[in-house]
Amino acid sequence: MAFFGGQTKTTTSQTVPEPEDRTEDLPQLPEPRTSTIIAQDIVVTGSIHGEGVVQIEGVVEGEVSLQGYVIVAATGVVKGPIQGDVIRVAGNVEGNIVAQDHLRLEKTGTIEGDVKTVSFVVEDGGHLNGRTTMVKGRDSAAKVLLDEAEALKASRNSEDED
Repeated sequence: MAFFGGQTKTTTSQTVPEPEDRTEDLPQLPEPRTSTIIAQDIVVTGSIHGEGVVQIEGVVEGEVSLQGYVIVAATGVVKGPIQGDVIRVAGNVEGNIVAQDHLRLEKTGTIEGDVKTVSFVVEDGGHLNGRTTMVKGRDSAAKVLLDEAEALKASRNSEDED
């Protein structure tokens, strides 16, 4: 007998069939590009190498070398060379830049160093204090990167011998 004179409820258990694995029916999604944001109050000391997108809003003291995009935001500072496919500078860069596809210097950006790229856009107000070398295509820019890497390796080897 239930409380307050009501009837007791009877429960029946039902089994729910397991869902079928239909992952083969779903369309394949593209692999996401890796993205990294170096926040405004962060200071990174050392080299950054890899593939993907790096947005620098803080400070990087060292080399940045990516297969992908490098974005130096208006609050960002890079003290070292930058190499990448597409580079956008709205902050400050103190070092040489090699862009294999495209370099954009925005109106709030400053580059203190030499630039080598295939395509270069400087917005009105952007500051470049250095030399610009325009190369004829992605293959030429890749050769420039290889030549510079070999020269850097040779200089490091000669320093180690001393």
